[in-house]
Amino acid sequence: MAWPAAEKRVMLLSLVLSVGLTLIKTWAYWQTHSVAILSDALESIINIVTAALAMYSVHLAAQPRDSNHPYGHGKVEFFSVGVEGALIFIAGILIAVKALQYFLHPYALQQLDKGIGLVGLTAVVNLFLGWFLIRKGKQLPSLTIQGNGQHILTDAYSTGGLLLALLVIEYTGWEWIDPVASLGIGAWVLQKGYRLVRRSVSGLMDEANPELLDQVIDILARHRKINWIDLHNFRIQQYGNNYHIDCHLTLPYYYSLEQVHRENEALTQLIKTHIHTGETECFIHVDPCRPYCCPYCQILDCPVRQHPFQEKIPWTKKYLLLSQHPSLEKWQDIAPHEAGEDNKR
Repeated sequence: MAWPAAEKRVMLLSLVLSVGLTLIKTWAYWQTHSVAILSDALESIINIVTAALAMYSVHLAAQPRDSNHPYGHGKVEFFSVGVEGALIFIAGILIAVKALQYFLHPYALQQLDKGIGLVGLTAVVNLFLGWFLIRKGKQLPSLTIQGNGQHILTDAYSTGGLLLALLVIEYTGWEWIDPVASLGIGAWVLQKGYRLVRRSVSGLMDEANPELLDQVIDILARHRKINWIDLHNFRIQQYGNNYHIDCHLTLPYYYSLEQVHRENEALTQLIKTHIHTGETECFIHVDPCRPYCCPYCQILDCPVRQHPFQEKIPWTKKYLLLSQHPSLEKWQDIAPHEAGEDNKR
């Protein structure tokens, strides 16, 4: 499968600009001997490595599924974000060590006015680049591009803080602010690295995405059909830009196989139509209704109804994530034998 042209252009732009901005920051350090500027340059070097890694992960995530990867290669984006976070965390440690060394062996700063100009330029470019990448990452959509954009935007903010510190040093002569600013950058970078690693682990461990769950469940609740008696055991797994959805749908037991298939397809298409991302794969297990479903079954003219309708069960996260029918506890006295057998399944 060809590498998506849009993602390729965006990541190449990010990589080229990261190289250019790192060279500018390195030149600013040689001009000023500022440990804070060096700290910022070290973080930018990580930007280059992570941009290159992101390019590869976007390429790999676009590959079709195969016998070794039946769910595709999308999870490589979580791996990419994790490596990026680990590298950023290491950079934060190096920055802190360099700042502490300055306190032991201080030296005078030089040509701060030139350094301020160069650092200010990199901050502005990074600010616009970060906004651009986040916007493009949401449009495409691409988790890797969004993560890279957030990283670069954070870099712009930290560079802005550095710029403020350099201006204070320029007008007050308080050179001790330089290593203090470097320590602040190091702490900021460590926090950012931890957040990216945490995000990677949650994706690789299939941690639930509350926002996505709320979005899909709201869609299901608004478009719910009367003959969809119950929906439970609802789960979503994310593979890059693709989603795998599992759930159990309860339908009237007297439906023909053709009718069951039709309702299954209707639910699948409803989800796919409203999730605007990559591929969405739905595995829907269909359960036949039981007598204990009657109290909340909305098919009022059901020809086989055994118990009167009592209430409508709302399709909320509380109920849809349950691994069994919510009725099994509430209406256990109705046909207890059937309920017990269904629970065993």
